[in-house]
Amino acid sequence: MQTEAAKTVDFSAWNAGPAAMLAWLKPQPPGDARRHYDTALRTIALLQTTLELNPLLRLFSREVGATVAHSSVHYRNNDCSIEASVGRSARYRRTFRVIVERRDLGRLTFSRGKPFTVRETALLEFLLSSLAYPLRNALRYENAFQASLTDPLTGVYNRGMLESALQREVSLARRHGAPLSLIILDIDGLKAVNDNFGHERGDHLIKAVARSVAGTLRRSDIFCRFGGDEFALVLSNTDQHGAAVLAETIRKRTAGITRIFDHQAVKVTVSVGVASLSGTEDDKTLFARADQALYRAKGAGRNCIKVAGAA
Repeated sequence: MQTEAAKTVDFSAWNAGPAAMLAWLKPQPPGDARRHYDTALRTIALLQTTLELNPLLRLFSREVGATVAHSSVHYRNNDCSIEASVGRSARYRRTFRVIVERRDLGRLTFSRGKPFTVRETALLEFLLSSLAYPLRNALRYENAFQASLTDPLTGVYNRGMLESALQREVSLARRHGAPLSLIILDIDGLKAVNDNFGHERGDHLIKAVARSVAGTLRRSDIFCRFGGDEFALVLSNTDQHGAAVLAETIRKRTAGITRIFDHQAVKVTVSVGVASLSGTEDDKTLFARADQALYRAKGAGRNCIKVAGAA
């Protein structure tokens, strides 16, 4: 695929609205200017109907396609770790880096099977003006939504995300006949650390464990903190053996964490419970079996894993 540097387009001045658009279109033939101006206004109104990124991109691609034919639109925002695409990528591309109010909103790439002309590239840049502020609003919405699902201490998902994700993954596993496993882990002796060294030190250990566990996961794994010192991992397409192997990796990895508090070495260990979806059980039963396995690990002396039997 042909590659090219992104052209930076700053729409901060487009707060002037229709007047700014008309000034941009003035050098063009009157008929074309009117048509492109109407397209931009119609697109702005349409894009204000959603705050979700994927529908926003689909609507924008559809409206722009009536003026500049293209095979795909790809959006990427590295700062927010967000990617979205519409259509199938082709050989020739035009990439724009979108700036609004001194904020980099990311890059949009248009592609198709033949080169874009200079005039088409200019039209794409103009029509991006209709996307700039809806895109900024969509990113704000996405950030707020993600914040509502994130544990503020560790940055991993929270209990609300765990409950919804587990319900969804159980349903998907049932529909596709795929394996699904759940790991629950608990930091051993955290209460003693809080009592002896203070909750700030305890929080430090919680964050250290979260970072350690996160380093073992696939992109598809869902990692949540659902209690003070309790974490859960929802593992799609993972059978009991695979989950047990990962649980042991996590146990060994976290056992290497040592911190010095008030001249005393504090070593971290975790107890781990593993359960895999079986029979016709639901998400609550799966969670209960993993939780029971965790308590067995605690009762067996901690710093070990236990695997739940079949439901």
